[in-house]
Amino acid sequence: MMDNAKQHGWWFNQLFTNWKKFEVIYVTILILLQMVVYAIVPDSFIGMISGVGGVLCLVYGMKGRKISFIFGLIQCLAMTYVAWISHAYGSFAMDIIYVISQPIGWYMWGHDEATHSFKKNTRRWIFIGAFVAWAIGWVVLAALNGQLPYFDSVNFVVSIIAQLLYILKYKENWSLWIVVNIANVLYWGILTVQILIGATSIGSLGANLSQVALQAALLFNSIYANRVWARGEADNEGGAGK
Repeated sequence: MMDNAKQHGWWFNQLFTNWKKFEVIYVTILILLQMVVYAIVPDSFIGMISGVGGVLCLVYGMKGRKISFIFGLIQCLAMTYVAWISHAYGSFAMDIIYVISQPIGWYMWGHDEATHSFKKNTRRWIFIGAFVAWAIGWVVLAALNGQLPYFDSVNFVVSIIAQLLYILKYKENWSLWIVVNIANVLYWGILTVQILIGATSIGSLGANLSQVALQAALLFNSIYANRVWARGEADNEGGAGK
């Protein structure tokens, strides 16, 4: 693909410039995975939209590109519905925050082309604070009778911290997203099993499966993005900036 971003318009530069062959292959696989899940259990088109939008949002986020917030808005709106029908109240609240954060992120990234990193001591306190916030969220969500509050709390409170760091372009956001994605794979996986064995009728099998596939995809992307940002490859929107 074209490496010279100056020859094309903004949309082309954001979508197609400066991709490694490995990245193109794994993005294609992640999107196909969402479509395969929908083909197997086609009972939630919204779930599939959420999955594809989430993959594109975080993949372009890995590249450090503003267009990620457009796909993020699509994913968050769809995910809000999926979380509501699944009684995943932590996820539901978080997705509302995500929707609000998309235009904020768009604005912030438009004024800062470089990624940042905290000092070691500051990084340690951020991770300690995230752990304390998770414990408090667990207690609150359990009191609201949410499903699997110990996992849902990770998605609720830790995601807020990760999203804030993401908007501010701090590299440590990806370390927190790795924790969130692992918790979400377990969370949606357990809900899927509960539906399969008839332990619950809340939510839909297709929507839950799409979230398992999405979170597995985002986990892989977060691990890869952690390396990309650490090497400074996301600066200047991954080569798509002006």
